[in-house]
Amino acid sequence: MTTTNRYLTGSFAPVTEEVTAHDLPVTGRIPAHLNGRYLRNGPNALGIEDPAAHIWTLGPGMVHGVRIRDGRAEWYRNRWVRSGAVADHLGEPRRGAPVDPRLDFAPNVQVAGLAGRTFALIEGGIRPYELGYELDTLGPCDLGATPEGYSANAHSVLDPHTRELHSLAFLYGSEHVQHIVLDQYGAVRRTTLIHTPGNPYMHDFALTEHHVVLFDAPVVFSPAHLPTGVPFNWDDTHRARVGVLPRSGGPVRWFEVAPCLVGHTLNAYEDGAELVVDVVRHPEGFDIRDFGRSRPTLDRWRIDLAAGKIREERLDDRTQEFPRVDPRRVGRPHRYGYAAAAELYAAPAGPDDPRPNEGFSSALLKHDLLRGTVEAHEFGRFGAVGEGVFVPAESPTAEDDGYLMAYAHDPERGAADLVILAAQDFTGEPVARIHLPVRVPLGLHGNWVPDGPSTR
Repeated sequence: MTTTNRYLTGSFAPVTEEVTAHDLPVTGRIPAHLNGRYLRNGPNALGIEDPAAHIWTLGPGMVHGVRIRDGRAEWYRNRWVRSGAVADHLGEPRRGAPVDPRLDFAPNVQVAGLAGRTFALIEGGIRPYELGYELDTLGPCDLGATPEGYSANAHSVLDPHTRELHSLAFLYGSEHVQHIVLDQYGAVRRTTLIHTPGNPYMHDFALTEHHVVLFDAPVVFSPAHLPTGVPFNWDDTHRARVGVLPRSGGPVRWFEVAPCLVGHTLNAYEDGAELVVDVVRHPEGFDIRDFGRSRPTLDRWRIDLAAGKIREERLDDRTQEFPRVDPRRVGRPHRYGYAAAAELYAAPAGPDDPRPNEGFSSALLKHDLLRGTVEAHEFGRFGAVGEGVFVPAESPTAEDDGYLMAYAHDPERGAADLVILAAQDFTGEPVARIHLPVRVPLGLHGNWVPDGPSTR
């Protein structure tokens, strides 16, 4: 396909086949205690899209997974999530109970495990889908479903201390969002409906020990943009605000901030009367249809609940996204954070050049927020790398005692590696590179899903 749409070429170019590979070759040594699956979701166009009109986030979700056990990489699989439309296109029967076509889409934002089950997640009231262990689609499900029509959001946050799963869900065109709390088995425990005038796009949120932090941005629902498939647009008249909701219940307190969009949250915690919130901040004028042109930075907001003020501070100027923290530190003070650094570039390649002609100069970053330092593990101009997921060591003795796992492109092989970095030797050689037989396009979010005692 000849196209100038950057989200159909280079590092974003969709793959066209589903692949199963066993006994993957490994350079280095996989930590012996890792027993589970590394899973990542992302848009992957079916090949029928109009290149002139295609928006990356409209590609149906494809989940890429590697199963690890006893120091071996047992398999790699990539599978489209079979929404009704995807199943029809592939000539397969639809899975599960029928779904309102307006709410049926192959979730493409996140894939996560809960209570021994696997879920592909999205937002906007679109139904989650449940997947089998080997990534086959079981069908749409009601994870986090409430009578008001909300369901678990792609950026649900697990509190490691209470084992509650928190979600902040929005509906397209609704002036309310809903805070949903699920127990460790996926049952809804309580909900709070929150008025958000102007229909803001509320993609992520933060959690502390006693509060939920909301981000109300000038990116708002726009009926005029419905034909594009992504009905949101920057609105200069909409104020940017941060809301604080007590987890125990009560009204939301709102604090104004400079115009921006919070892409994703690294973490948040309480420091006396202040809430410390570390976020990836997209600047004023963010275009949701061409996010690759934005230059987000890592910022810290200190919300002074007593004085009713916010102090904004830049932590790192380098362009970065997809921040992650040690999952044991969610909602509690953290020293370290991780992110993917990326600069979009255009580098015309010859017809025999195996490298993509557009992609990302990529690195994974480790922030030491106590010392104010940053380490970068560089993958080179054509070594596009996605979100890094932190996995603690078997018996960790420090916050950064563990590993960062991510898919990274190997331009010499023209295929991806699952790279495992030692977080305490961040710039050193990877502990292991698991060599996949195919390319993995840049995608969105994923998780390490450890096996339970009864998991095969």
